[in-house]
Amino acid sequence: MKGYAGKILRVNLSDGRMSKEEIPEEMMRKFLGGRGFAAKILWDEVSGVDPLSEGNKIVFSTGPLTGLPIPSSGKMVIASKSPLTGGYGDGNIGSMAAVHLRRAGYDVLIVEGKSERPCYIAIQDEKVEILDARDIWGKMSFEAQDSLEAKHGKNVGVLVIGPGGENIVRFATVMSQRGRAGGRPGMGAVMGSKNLKAIVVRGTGEIPVFDVERLREMGKEGYGEIKGKENYDFWIRQGTMQVFEWANENNCLPTSNFREGTFRFSKRLDGYALERLKVGRKGCPLCNMQCGNIIKDAENMNAELDYENVGMLGSNIGMDDLRKVGVLNRMADEYGLDTISLGSCLGFLMEASEKKLIEARIEWGDFDACQKAIEDIVKRRGLGEIIFEGVRKASERVGGDSQDWAMHVKGLEISAYDCHACPGMALSYGTSPIGAHHKDAWVISWEVSTDRFSYSKEKVEKIIELQRLRGGLFESMTTCRLPWIEVDFGLHWYPKYLEAARGVGISQEEISELGDRIYTLIRSYWVRESRSWSRKMDYPPSRWFEEPLNQGDLKGYKLDRARYDGMLSRYYEIRGWDEDGAPQKETLEGLGLGDVVSVLGENG
Repeated sequence: MKGYAGKILRVNLSDGRMSKEEIPEEMMRKFLGGRGFAAKILWDEVSGVDPLSEGNKIVFSTGPLTGLPIPSSGKMVIASKSPLTGGYGDGNIGSMAAVHLRRAGYDVLIVEGKSERPCYIAIQDEKVEILDARDIWGKMSFEAQDSLEAKHGKNVGVLVIGPGGENIVRFATVMSQRGRAGGRPGMGAVMGSKNLKAIVVRGTGEIPVFDVERLREMGKEGYGEIKGKENYDFWIRQGTMQVFEWANENNCLPTSNFREGTFRFSKRLDGYALERLKVGRKGCPLCNMQCGNIIKDAENMNAELDYENVGMLGSNIGMDDLRKVGVLNRMADEYGLDTISLGSCLGFLMEASEKKLIEARIEWGDFDACQKAIEDIVKRRGLGEIIFEGVRKASERVGGDSQDWAMHVKGLEISAYDCHACPGMALSYGTSPIGAHHKDAWVISWEVSTDRFSYSKEKVEKIIELQRLRGGLFESMTTCRLPWIEVDFGLHWYPKYLEAARGVGISQEEISELGDRIYTLIRSYWVRESRSWSRKMDYPPSRWFEEPLNQGDLKGYKLDRARYDGMLSRYYEIRGWDEDGAPQKETLEGLGLGDVVSVLGENG
């Protein structure tokens, strides 16, 4: 099939073996690319292993649109068995490494085994090497990238971990281009466990497509349409930071470890505050609506901000100075830590301190204490020893009632939307395939603008619709979803792009089936790898059920557990999963996943 190199590059760090394998056409048809390929590979090859063991594998997977001259196509998916959650974990990242991998002639890179000493993988078209990384081991992610570019050239693609990944902090990410990050559920820790500091890629070939001239022409049209959209200029000014004011006004801005949905100092942190400090912007390859806002932080260094990290490292921990938030965010990027999980971990420590469940004192909004805590997390000392495995494990350590306000689902910390009064978004978090992440179904905007407080079947259907599009189609093509979401770039473009790339388009029915197949396979992976799977794994934290909001227009609101449970059952029914959330035999066979049946059992 056109649109693919059709090759998997496999590198074993234990013995140095490398192979180049054909991707079966059936896999291309059924799973498309990106997340679809990654989920299939992990299902087939990674079972019953410790995520930090030599037996785990990490998959770098592109899609049929990656690297093509169309809007926001510089993306890849990084996936593995997660050391943070114990289940399927992935994240996408915008990086020249994605483009170069395709140009080098590979759709997927699989790294397995473990090196005896720090190493990195260098890919130059057909030439693949495992090289010594002892001179950059221990370096911050930005400095390590600089060193690798000095050696291999400025125009290479680099994926790198910081000291957080090297020291196996469970929410360490993979970094690129001094601020691009991917793999919230600990993909950086998996690289660290393999003594793999970085991957450097340079590809000089052409990406094979079915109709290159048509693709280029449609790409130009698409870029032009995006720039002409009504919201484009405002997006360029604020990017995702435009959400901050909206979230505060609608009582869903995470505040004080998700106790509240409003922050009294929100004006100091919102998109207009950012505009006053902004000195530049940056983004992923092939993007004309860059979302990275650059400010000079409190140490007069460049810091890249967006809504999620300002919400979690700002209002969620009581930090009311955007330049100080910038410092914390830059530290996270340099160390290679996920900013969302980091903000949740700091909020957890602050509440544990307030409730005297830990001896150390770390007050809300204490900038100096936050800086020290970040360093402690990376070095796994002091407070860091409590929290380096995330809030779920930390709550088991500190005890008390902390499990009620350890803000996670399946072990992954919740991203920056409070759901005391948003049952649909709570269900979106509950059923996200990697744990509590907004990426797969950001239903909250639609929910707030419609029947916000309902627990309706329509709301469940909307969540599944968005999961099919955001988590199925976009994560597998693999392109960024933001042009569609933020400036209303038409969905109709993507089947046309796929047809020009592959010679085969995709219908709405096929999009739905693709999404359902991927979600059902990932759910099957969770069920297989979990020691005690139950529907409770799909519940948000008790805080949202038990502790009502105490501030704002929605004071007194909280989720209703019984009605949430009803929504969850409706979700399972539509998905074709049983009452514990495990896929049923008929569903698996109907989606072409018959081989999964024998593993999960006749009834899922």
